[in-house]
Amino acid sequence: MIGVQFSGLVRQESIPFNERGGRLRGCLDAISGRFPRFVFGGGVADDTLPVFHFHDESAGELEPKLRYLAENGYRSITSDDIEAFVAGRGVRDARRVGLCFDDVWASVWTTALPLLKRYGLTAIAFAIPGRIEDAGGCRPSSADGASRIDGPPLATWPELRALHASGFVDVQCHTHSHSRVFCSTIRTGYVTPAYAAVPMLNRPRVADAPTVRFATPQDLGAPLYLSRSRMSDGHRVTFNGDDMRRQCIEHVATHGAAEFFARDGWQRELDAIANRAAPRAESDDARRQAIEEELDQGRAILNDRLGITTVNHVCLPWGVSGDVTSAALKRLGYRTAFANRLRGLHAVRRGDDPHWLKRLPNKYIFRLPGRGRRIWSTTA
Repeated sequence: MIGVQFSGLVRQESIPFNERGGRLRGCLDAISGRFPRFVFGGGVADDTLPVFHFHDESAGELEPKLRYLAENGYRSITSDDIEAFVAGRGVRDARRVGLCFDDVWASVWTTALPLLKRYGLTAIAFAIPGRIEDAGGCRPSSADGASRIDGPPLATWPELRALHASGFVDVQCHTHSHSRVFCSTIRTGYVTPAYAAVPMLNRPRVADAPTVRFATPQDLGAPLYLSRSRMSDGHRVTFNGDDMRRQCIEHVATHGAAEFFARDGWQRELDAIANRAAPRAESDDARRQAIEEELDQGRAILNDRLGITTVNHVCLPWGVSGDVTSAALKRLGYRTAFANRLRGLHAVRRGDDPHWLKRLPNKYIFRLPGRGRRIWSTTA
């Protein structure tokens, strides 16, 4: 359930099914014929372009997949090539694939780039400029992944510039901040010591100005609510600015910090503070403006910091889009976008809506036709 503005109040609605993942979604995709035929042992159809996504990959995970592609004669392509394929331009080549690295973790610089060079392949890297840090230089890199990754978890600005300059990486946009926002009055819990296990990019955005901030494991006691991607059609819900959140954090800090959560009734204490806050949902205009800023600033900052004009494509976080984002992409002139949709194939096809393109997890690389193909492997 989510909260949205309705006649000046906040009401509850269900989170759309197309924003949910998990095992059930995967099973439904399989039985409804949404996987391309090569996944089940067939060839790659003439109107189909396989595109695969990666995140933070070790050398042991990535190297066998790149080697399989190279040994079987596959070539990788850029975002502009994908746009041309969708529009029906160019000659169809069954041995072309797209390789996308979302978020641009540090391993894209330290490990993926040397391996791409080794196997003569290229990649598309969807970067998050609002989360990239500056640095005095680039970290060591190694194709065998032997170098230890110290420092920021994502590639730094010097590393992103070096990735672009290498000619092996097509840098594109993953929105400005890759944000989730609270879209409900339903409280799902509080930040406890266990919150450290929540992936960094799944932690919701809690402040905008003067600096964008996200919930962290250090915010012990901060209340958490159902959240959705900022790119969804959900209206953001706030609670009396930052006061209530700050009061909850201060209460925990002055009553034992992490030890606070071992005492009986700790949740009732925080509930008493959180329940005093009045929720407010943003307006339609505020939602539209926030979505457009995420898209516009993300592209502008990347082009400016890299000294280029080629950032014209986007991958939407968690594959979530909606009517507002779809319209914004067209107004802002984005040429393609990767976003989940309930219908259609998990691959790029000629004639697809360029703002609703689909990809496959990289484990399916081994399902492509070639020597050493693994059709029925569950671990590939």
